[in-house]
Amino acid sequence: MPIEKVSIDHYKIPLPRVLTDAKHGEMRDFGFVAVRITDHEGRTGLGYTYTVNAGSGAVAALARELESLLIGKDADCIEALWQQMWWRLHFVGRSGLVSFAIAAIDTALWDLKAHKAQMPLWKLLGGHNPNVVAYAGGIDLYLPLPDLLEQTRQNLASGLRAIKMKVGRDNVSEDIQRVAAMRELIGDDIPLMVDANMGWSVDKAIIAARQLAELNVTWLEEPTDPDDYQGYARIQAEGGMPIAAGENLHSLFEFRQMISAGAATFIEPDVATCGGITPWMKIARLAEAHNLQVTSHGVHDLHLHLLAAIPNASFLEIHGFGLERFMHNPLTFTEGRARAGDVPGHGITLDFEKLEAFRADS
Repeated sequence: MPIEKVSIDHYKIPLPRVLTDAKHGEMRDFGFVAVRITDHEGRTGLGYTYTVNAGSGAVAALARELESLLIGKDADCIEALWQQMWWRLHFVGRSGLVSFAIAAIDTALWDLKAHKAQMPLWKLLGGHNPNVVAYAGGIDLYLPLPDLLEQTRQNLASGLRAIKMKVGRDNVSEDIQRVAAMRELIGDDIPLMVDANMGWSVDKAIIAARQLAELNVTWLEEPTDPDDYQGYARIQAEGGMPIAAGENLHSLFEFRQMISAGAATFIEPDVATCGGITPWMKIARLAEAHNLQVTSHGVHDLHLHLLAAIPNASFLEIHGFGLERFMHNPLTFTEGRARAGDVPGHGITLDFEKLEAFRADS
């Protein structure tokens, strides 16, 4: 069915409170780019992406550069459209901002296809298990310890049964003390992950990993520069605990390099930044072929459907940049799991009237 219309909207949304991690520092708002694609029969698919601190205007501009390529094309031929978008912007991208822009469009195309098929997205993509284990992904490196523990109590009260917290302070001993306090609060049976947000050298990460392993930590996430695949492999081998990584990789080819290097156990593609659902599923299959599990980063409402579609899913991250304020149907959790629904598409409906107050450009 030919594409009739493409709408691209750009917003800057303040966060309810300031968030902090080891590399991004303070985060007070995030950029949000939403794409709606309508076919000749009036069906519409929704996709979106986001940025941290800066860059969303460039993403919106790149998405608009692709609009003329899409009009009149067959919306069902998603692989062909993805390849055309990739090569249209290849010279200036090959990843990065280009992958963000394509992601929003590609996700909208898949949502539209699922609506046309009258199928939930997770079933259209393969359909494995609609119940996905979820964890609270705190962005809380400099949150005082009493506040960190109270935040965790609230997350547990909401129905979540797994927790992630930030590490990466100047002194590793401070991180270890905070992780130990968290483990004491939640007990031994609740999975606890830690995320260093690229804050350490390889050697420092190995030292930290050995101490974290004694606290029954499920994984150490992004301990160092995400391009140092050999360094990641060293940390995993010498630190004695699994590594999660991939949120800062933005193409299938980067994930191929990371997996080939044996750099991580939990593969972490972000559908909003790796080029969309089309490459996300390829990354998940590549991980499956290497007997690796897949987790997620950000946009948990979308990732629920993707993880529900694959056999090697692990955890769904419930991210601090959630869009619950602008959704008519935010996720809920029962005994630590979220459930992908049975309505057509991804089932996400945004309140665009409410978003209008945060429009970043005309």
